[in-house]
Amino acid sequence: MSLPITTLYALPLILIWAPLWMRITVVRAELKQSIGDGGNPQLLLRIRQHGNFIEWVPFTLILMVLAEAQGTPGLWLHITGALIVIGRLVHPFGLKIDNGAHPLRYVGNTANLLAMLSLLVALARIVLGW
Repeated sequence: MSLPITTLYALPLILIWAPLWMRITVVRAELKQSIGDGGNPQLLLRIRQHGNFIEWVPFTLILMVLAEAQGTPGLWLHITGALIVIGRLVHPFGLKIDNGAHPLRYVGNTANLLAMLSLLVALARIVLGW
């Protein structure tokens, strides 16, 4: 089974994931901190930026696979994919320790929520036969 649309959006997400992971690894090596954040705010921030990505992306991609495999229209999937990529791209820049109301955090979270809502509706349409 070919899933070209989901794959198209998985690729940039990999490119976003890699630097988020690498930024943690670099600070861990500098601090010699194997587990946890060691009380270092910079490491804590990077862990959360990466963690938030990991909390959203795998589940979203699984739902996209389910939707695409069951015939959800391409435009619907492209909108959903674009939303999750935009959300995951901007969110780390808005996730600040000293500013919980940073605009990019809101943009990122809103894009993620809209992507998830889109998938909820797409899958509900399939299951309910709408």
